[in-house]
Amino acid sequence: MCGRFTFYTPPDTLILEFFPEGMEVDGHFDPSYNIPPGTGIPMIRKTMTGTLIMAHSHWGFRPAWADQKAPAPINARAETAATSKYFRDAFAHHRCLIPANGWYEWQQTEHGKEPHYIRPVDSGKYPAIFFAGLWTPREGDETTACAIITEPASEHLKHIHDRQPVVLDPDCLRNWLNPEISDRSQVRSVTHRLDPEQLKAVPVSPEVNNPRHNSPDLIRET
Repeated sequence: MCGRFTFYTPPDTLILEFFPEGMEVDGHFDPSYNIPPGTGIPMIRKTMTGTLIMAHSHWGFRPAWADQKAPAPINARAETAATSKYFRDAFAHHRCLIPANGWYEWQQTEHGKEPHYIRPVDSGKYPAIFFAGLWTPREGDETTACAIITEPASEHLKHIHDRQPVVLDPDCLRNWLNPEISDRSQVRSVTHRLDPEQLKAVPVSPEVNNPRHNSPDLIRET
């Protein structure tokens, strides 16, 4: 799953490195080293006019047609996102990117759950990573809500947790966001994951367990 992540890359760097064609930035994005569910997170999508926009989106997906008492999941399973009633319209028409620098997972051990931080091996080559996401308009206002797509963990991460976010290769970001690609098989044929060997997991301080803690110290290997 993905229940906590970091994002501290300046939007200008994202544009320079990944979106040289330009991207509108709506809002201010402070560096954050402990982003919890139920908050506003950075999200990149295409607008109705075809331009890219990065704005805050509520992390907790609830379709506009759903009752306010309906669940608001933070993750969508890759195995069922294209076919489930809750996510299928978003998978076809409202795909998005969640920019991040890494994410946290907790490994169950005989001493309890121990946190790990998963990040690129080479942060120079990958100044940010991108989770595959889905978004939906929020009923009654002009904001959005989103969820991060997850899949079974790769071989070298599954000892920590059995699932992980879908991390997209930078070469397919535009295909993932392309609204003209809506068929499930077509989407899957033009998008691919970042090589799992490009990611590494390191043990970090249990200070991350408290979402009120938010500093660069949280991602240091212990």
